[in-house]
Amino acid sequence: MIDLPAFRNALLEHFDRTRRSLPWRSERTPYRVMVSEFMLQQTRVETVIPYYERWLRRFPGWGALAEAGEDEVLRAWVGLGYYRRARNLHSAARMVREEYGGRLPEDPEALRGLPGVGEYTAGAVASIAFGRAVPAVDGNVRRVLCRLFDLEAPTAGRLREEAAALVDPGRPGDFNEALMELGATVCTPGTPGCGVCPVREWCGARVAGTVGQRPARRPRREVRRVGYVVVVVVERSAGVGEPRGPARSPRAAGNPPSAVTLVRKRPATGLLAGMWEFPSLELADDGKPGHLGLAAAATRLLGDLGVHARPATPLHPVRHAFTHLRATYHPVICFPARPHPLPPPYAPPTPACATTPRGSRPATPVPHPTPLTIPPPVGDTAPDHPPSPTWIPLADLDDLALPAAQRKIAARLRTWLRDNPRQACG
Repeated sequence: MIDLPAFRNALLEHFDRTRRSLPWRSERTPYRVMVSEFMLQQTRVETVIPYYERWLRRFPGWGALAEAGEDEVLRAWVGLGYYRRARNLHSAARMVREEYGGRLPEDPEALRGLPGVGEYTAGAVASIAFGRAVPAVDGNVRRVLCRLFDLEAPTAGRLREEAAALVDPGRPGDFNEALMELGATVCTPGTPGCGVCPVREWCGARVAGTVGQRPARRPRREVRRVGYVVVVVVERSAGVGEPRGPARSPRAAGNPPSAVTLVRKRPATGLLAGMWEFPSLELADDGKPGHLGLAAAATRLLGDLGVHARPATPLHPVRHAFTHLRATYHPVICFPARPHPLPPPYAPPTPACATTPRGSRPATPVPHPTPLTIPPPVGDTAPDHPPSPTWIPLADLDDLALPAAQRKIAARLRTWLRDNPRQACG
């Protein structure tokens, strides 16, 4: 039987002595608490800190976030992964503005009505931001409770009941954070620090000798391995590719001057929804193509896109781990087979590496064609098709919401163009 006053005091005294200095603890406004809880879902604290600080500079409150466009929000989230969190937080901000007058509701039930807010997030925000005596059971708290009560595989409901009975009514937010902190720093999965645990005298698993077996390990989800061919269509021509902002310099940013590349926005649902990418196609044969297979796949994708270009140079593959799959991207630099019509304002004059007969006039840029109709990539689970691709100056890629793997591809492209200055004309 747990002596609740003694248990709470021991845990909170330990927390007061050892709590980590984290930016979201310095000013606990409802907005800041909500942002931190969204970012910390399935992401390590040390990873979140710089993103959290940049986010607050860019979106200091509900109004700024609600007014922002989705591309801007996704761009600020790039690198944190699980981009649905960013879209849900953005939608929640608009809901707070439109339905709650710009003030986050205090009631846990009302909080659960916001996009992306489940039992844990509602409990964390309600207790930390508003002082509500409700539980907040994340992965760390689950492990602490399973060991405390020597539970092998309890249901989520059972754990919430146990946590609710423990919450300190005087300091509910601190108490929930103390349990999370205990799980993150002392009651860890591999080698818990039982000798320094402030609540070890009440630990059922320590008495039973089952600490290493609590909680029982969940069966690992099978991870699918996929490969994609990525066509990196690039054209370097005089007079195009300059950045939109006057303070930006393509040379200073490592971008070859006057380079444009082809990108498209992913469908509005599914993996990496709403993000930008170099066009890609899922490969057969477990995503391990030979050189000929890669060129053939790139040629097929170019045909699907309606782009007259030739595969030229494969770049080093880029690997990225998602929750349910391990992706390998095989980028292939492709050059337009002829001067390609570009949309205004990026329609180029004659490529810089071409020669114009003396006395003749330079070719006039061709108007941009009707947008292309593109079939969905093989293996894409999104029900709607990707929008038509568009040309963009290489210097402006950083302004797009490019996922981490796509940014690595862009970096490889920039390096290749820098090292091969004479090969970027079709």
